[in-house]
Order: sequence, then C-alpha cells, then structure tokens
Amino acid sequence: MHWLDTLTRFWPHLATGFDLLAALLASAHALLRKRDPRSATIWIATVWLVPLFGPMLYLVLGVNRLRRRAVKLAVNKTVSQPVPENLGDTEPDGAEHLKHIARVVSRITAQPLTGGNKIEPLINGDEGFPAMLAAIESAQKSITLCSYIFDNDVSGEKFVVALERAVARGVQVRVLVDAAGTRYSWPTITWRLRRTKIPFARFLPSSIFTPWRVATINLRNHRKSLVIDGQIAFTGGMNIRHGNILGKGWNETKTGRGTNLGAPESRPASDKNAVQDLHFRVQGPVVAQLQAAFANDWTFVTDEILDDELWFPELKDFGDGIARTISDGPDADFDNLRLTLLAALAEAQTSVQIVTPYFLPDNTLISALNLAALRGVRVDIILPIKNNLPFAHWASRALWWQVLERDCHVWLTPPPFDHSKLMIVDGHWVLLGSANWDARSLRLNFELNVEAYGREFAHEMEKVVFKKLIGAQAVNLAEIDKRCLSVKLLDAFARLFSPYL
Repeated sequence: MHWLDTLTRFWPHLATGFDLLAALLASAHALLRKRDPRSATIWIATVWLVPLFGPMLYLVLGVNRLRRRAVKLAVNKTVSQPVPENLGDTEPDGAEHLKHIARVVSRITAQPLTGGNKIEPLINGDEGFPAMLAAIESAQKSITLCSYIFDNDVSGEKFVVALERAVARGVQVRVLVDAAGTRYSWPTITWRLRRTKIPFARFLPSSIFTPWRVATINLRNHRKSLVIDGQIAFTGGMNIRHGNILGKGWNETKTGRGTNLGAPESRPASDKNAVQDLHFRVQGPVVAQLQAAFANDWTFVTDEILDDELWFPELKDFGDGIARTISDGPDADFDNLRLTLLAALAEAQTSVQIVTPYFLPDNTLISALNLAALRGVRVDIILPIKNNLPFAHWASRALWWQVLERDCHVWLTPPPFDHSKLMIVDGHWVLLGSANWDARSLRLNFELNVEAYGREFAHEMEKVVFKKLIGAQAVNLAEIDKRCLSVKLLDAFARLFSPYL
C-alpha cells in the first residue's frame, strides 16, 4: 500500500499542476482564437477563477471551431452562371441593387449561382412529409437524408418503412442524423434504422464521459436535406417528428408496422408538441450543391466518398429560378451566413421580412437592422408569442427594445409554435433553410441555406408571411418598458447565456 500513501501525499500537488497546465492551455487558446476581446477576457477569468471546472467548461463550451478536411466531389456538372443582368426579373431596373448581394455571396462561398431551378414551399408536415415520402417511394438509384432530429414516432416510422422499401429494391440509401438530435425520442431512431439495415451514421457522437470527444459536444449538425436520385431535393427547417403534422391524421396511433387514423380534426393550437414549419421541394442544377453538402458531411463521419453519377447525375433546367446553397458551420464555412445577412441588410431598399423562432442577433446584426430601418426600409421581425424554449424567449425579449427604438417592427404570432426560418428582401431575394438568428446557428451549428432570386417566388413567400401576420400581436416599445423589474431581471439574466442558447 506504499503507492497509495505516496499518491495520497502528492495528489494535491498533482491536481494543482494539472489545473495550472489546463488553465494555461485554455487561456492561450482563448487569446489566439476568440475574435471578441470581451469573450476572451471572460473565458480567461473563468478558467483561472474556477479551478479545474473552468478549463473543463471552456473545453465544452468555449471551443467552437472544427477542422474538417476538404473533400473533392464530382459536382462539376453543376450549371454555373455569371451574375445575370436582371437576376431573373422581368423588370431589370427593379432589382439591380440585389446583384451586389450576389457578388458578396460569391466571394463568401465557393458555390456558384445556378439558373434553371424551381423551388416550391411545403407548409408544415401536412404538405412536407407526404411529398418527401412519395419521393422516397419513387427513388430508383439513390437517397441521401440528413436531419437534426429524427424521432422514433408515428411520422419517423413512416420514413423508416419507406427507406426500408427503397433498400429492398436496390436503391443506395445513406442517412445522417445528428447524435444529439437522436435523443429527442426514446428508444432512439437509430435502433430502428439498424434493425431494418438502413445505412446510417450519427454526426459527432459526443459525451462528457468520452474526454476525446467532449470538445465537440456543443457543435451540432442542424442541416435538413433529402435528395432523391440526385435530381430532386427537399430542404428547409423541418425535422422528422410527428409534431409537424397539424391537420388531418395528426392523432395517428401505432398499430404494429402501420398506423391507425384517428379523428380528422386539426391539432389543437394549445398542444405543446404542435410545430409550424416550412420546407421546400427543389429541382434544377442547385440540387447538386445540396447533395454536395450532404456528401461532405457523410465523408467526414464515415470516410466514404460519394462522388459518382449515382449521386451526381447530369442535371437539366427545371424552371427559371436562380439559386445557390450557402453552407455555414464552425469549420471552413465559418461566418458565411452572418456575412450574407449583413450584405442583404446593407442592400435592402424597401422591405425586409424575417421569420425565425429564435431571435438573438449579435450587436453587429442589430446595428444592420437598425440602419436599414433608419434608411426608410420597412423591417418586420416575426417571432412566436410562445417559444418551445422559454429561456431563449426571455433572452430574446431582453433585446427587443434595441430594434424597436429604431422603428423596426416586432410581431408575435399565435400558437402553434412556429419553427419556420425565412428572410425576404425587397420582394425579390429570399433566404430559406435551417438557420436561426442566434449564435448557435451563426457560430456553432452546421447549417444549410439557399438564397433564391426572383420576384415570382418572393411574392409567393410574402403571401406565406402575410398569413402568419393574421392575428399576430405587434410589440411596441412602451410594452417592453412596462415589464416589471423581476421580469426585466429574468430576461437580462437569460441574455447572458445567449451565445450558448
């Protein structure tokens, strides 16, 4: 027992030495990597003032970048174009200024603008899920599916059954689910995928009990995409979970391998599981870019490279829409989306409409919104009146006054909770996809978005926004100022954690 006596005698010195080394390494990383000096200062203070736990907390929450090796993919068949003179508009002088957004994004991302695309909105799971399931059933060669949440529920079971049928008829299937997103239901969907022999992978499985993975516990793949035969794609903000079904058949119950339709009434707005959302069906050359985003993620996780014609076939024009994908994440694509938002706000001349469930922009984005409003641009920010994450709602409410005082307009839409993500500028430029207006989407998550140019599509999306505003409650500065002191303190306290919400 001599070794035990020795360890007992020296363990305080060992712990002190380990804490000192960890604090030095964490401080050096914060000094070199943190762009905001205030953030670096707070983290350095934390790692030194909170022994042992400070460096561990920095490892879990402070390290927000990831190095991923680039993968060369066979996407050379994507139809690329220079910035068109009129961006698809029948009245060229109506959107000339938006070419500046296109030029900025061209320098931000390596993806080119593509013409010949068709994008169709799908409202909630009621439209989105049947369209996606029908596409899976029609697949002949390949299917790639990426989702942040893939619940093991009635809707999740339908997707598993459809994918299983595709595998049985010889279709090459690849499913990628974020490791954290699999934990929203129990037992997880991975058990069902494994049992049905559907090829799948989890993105960045991590745990506090696996030290070599703890640094990636806060970095999640929030992307949503489904690509069928490399020719038709679905993307947007919708996860695979039964709460997205709001209309007929919402109360289906499991009966073995099938389902039993209940009463045809709509899901009550008070149902805490009910979620409004937007998804999109995409056809045309931009589908190759959506496929490439999946292929890069899949290769990163599994080392399998998807780069032949099975996944990237020749694509033809399917419409007259001009679009491209904008990938964002804590890797080589860092800050792509935030810079795109700033460029769009800088070029806006008449209107900006933003729909997001989580509104926690940084000071630079708040300034850009305010400057647009001061130039006479109508800025409308549409948020849910009741959030599924109360803490995020409190933190958001703490900063509403900063945009309201400069004549931006904030609207609160009634339940069910609206998870949609959308931005429209001047009735011509549309940004859609998976990202929210918060630090998690703009700095920590891997996100997938599409920018689209065209007055016809933008007008269609403006109609969607108009419907959301029916019955919405306008927020004014006087209401925010009238909050009682306890509520103001709660909101302000919640906002301290906004970089991690």
